[in-house]
Amino acid sequence: MEDGSESEQSSWGYLPDVCLRHVFHWLDDRDRSRAALVSKKWSCAMYSGSLWRCRTITFYGQPSRARTLEFQSALWYTKKFGKYLKHLEIKLSNPYNTPFIKKFQVIMRGLLSHLGKCNSHLVSLSIKHLELDCLLWKNVGRAQFIKNLAAFLKRMSNQLDYLNLKGARITLEEGCELLNSLSSLTNRSFVSEINIEDFFSLRLSVYSSALFHQTMSKFHSLAILTFNYNCISDELLDILREHSSHSLCTLNIKCHIHDPHGQVVSGTSWANLAKRAPKLNVNFFFERVMKHDHLARILLAEIPVRSISLRSCYFSDPDWTMRPTLTNLLPAYWHGLQKLTLELNNDHELLDNELLQLILSCKRLLFLKVWAFLSVSFMERLLQNRAERKCILTTIKVRIYTAQDDITEEEQLLADIYRKFKYLIDSELNYFVITYPVV
Repeated sequence: MEDGSESEQSSWGYLPDVCLRHVFHWLDDRDRSRAALVSKKWSCAMYSGSLWRCRTITFYGQPSRARTLEFQSALWYTKKFGKYLKHLEIKLSNPYNTPFIKKFQVIMRGLLSHLGKCNSHLVSLSIKHLELDCLLWKNVGRAQFIKNLAAFLKRMSNQLDYLNLKGARITLEEGCELLNSLSSLTNRSFVSEINIEDFFSLRLSVYSSALFHQTMSKFHSLAILTFNYNCISDELLDILREHSSHSLCTLNIKCHIHDPHGQVVSGTSWANLAKRAPKLNVNFFFERVMKHDHLARILLAEIPVRSISLRSCYFSDPDWTMRPTLTNLLPAYWHGLQKLTLELNNDHELLDNELLQLILSCKRLLFLKVWAFLSVSFMERLLQNRAERKCILTTIKVRIYTAQDDITEEEQLLADIYRKFKYLIDSELNYFVITYPVV
């Protein structure tokens, strides 16, 4: 036994470097530091640049001892091996008081300063949900933090390829200052992906800002842009067509009830962009923007829409009806729509027939998620059509709302439907369907 044990240990000692680095790759910081004590060879593996290319640092608003140690470790290793860093993600978890914001601001100032001096490889930066418009930021160096971040982006502008500042919630001038930092060295930016969803403060009419248009005109290689509908205008679409049509493939657009969305954007501008950017797909995410007249101004037939999500968040209005949207607006995308999400409070109108007809008309629809008042028989009809190859859905996720307390009968019917189409569901579908009482 002893000879076998020694032989096993020696075999680990001769493990090739590439295999050793692969083992270290799956270890967390604590286990890596322990493994590095085994031998000089293992210690050298600890310093392999490939192990330190990705870092996530989470700032905890309510830290426990374990979380504090985790944070300190992540921060220490980020500084120690910062020169190898390619992908950095900063997370804020429940920033609930002023001391936390102060600590975050001070640590980020030091971290960004250090990385700005030692790193020449960073291609991806994500700092989400800063919420700089909240009161906690008012008197704790908010302006200084934005200045520090802008300086860092300027240093990294020649190498950065991805920037995610979702949920920053800053003013128009501050937002443009940060985005301009990416092009300050050459007056052009070649970042390929930007996420500026909820980047600007609520209720800003960004679409009418000449400053924003000037800022966006400096981006010349955008492939993926995620932003809010309150940024869209004919001018912006023309800018994207002129500077990024050769690379542009995805626009992710969020439209929220509290953001202005009454601007008039012409179908011609969308058509011109789609013509120059043949790979372009547009994904819409609507939050509580449900009325037909609002949607009709936005969902123009010329837009190459791939995905639509309409979430009501229990929006209820006796004068509202979903039927015109299902029968008049969405069918315009029959040739390109691949993903449809509907979360509706349609207790005053049944939409089974209209929804089924829409699904059958969309020849490329693969993903369906519906939370709405539907009859259970809708599922049987849908699955029957899928079995007959009249649609090509691969994912079906449905929550059937019901006003009844006792859902035993509906659950039994769903079970019967599942058994009837079990062969299809088990072999071809990602399927999840339940009934959900809404009283």
